[in-house]
Amino acid sequence: MVRLFIILVFTFFAFGYHAQSDTIVLGKDTTTQTKVQKKAIYSSARKASIMSAIIPGLGQAYNKKYWKIPIIYAGLGGFGYMFLSNNTKYNDYRKGLIASVNHGDSSQMVYGDYYSQSQLQSQKLYYRKYRDFAVIGFSIVYIINIIDANVDAHLRTFDVSDDLSLQVDPWQNVYRTASGYKTATGISLKLNFK
Repeated sequence: MVRLFIILVFTFFAFGYHAQSDTIVLGKDTTTQTKVQKKAIYSSARKASIMSAIIPGLGQAYNKKYWKIPIIYAGLGGFGYMFLSNNTKYNDYRKGLIASVNHGDSSQMVYGDYYSQSQLQSQKLYYRKYRDFAVIGFSIVYIINIIDANVDAHLRTFDVSDDLSLQVDPWQNVYRTASGYKTATGISLKLNFK
């Protein structure tokens, strides 16, 4: 069983692989992309990325994926709210801790009357941790917004037809080595996008 698996793996990797061809299928006519068409695709992807970097969601509007804009702003707004609320609590507990250490500046006492110094310190660290998580989450949503706009612009010309077919054929190849001619047997897999 193990030998069969190893033979199948080596047979599978013995094939030469080719990247996706640079052809666009338009109806039933197949034409090869020119350098101008490739440059237009990459410039539109760059434009969408820059637009999303300047104003989040603008690249999605450029790509006509309007349904993604509320998701982006919900993520950014949620993490923004999380940052503001945790930062306010962090500053309050920080001021209370400073006031309790200074012993007596009652104008700065926010929570110093109610909590001990160790409790104030742990609360301050708790809110600082979640404030920092909010910054990280905001940054991740912002970066995903830019990447999504770029990928959508690249995939604008991708053919998503329903006619996909897979053809599996056994094949035999004869090749020359130093000791003479050898034959190799394998399986050919052809995936057609028509």
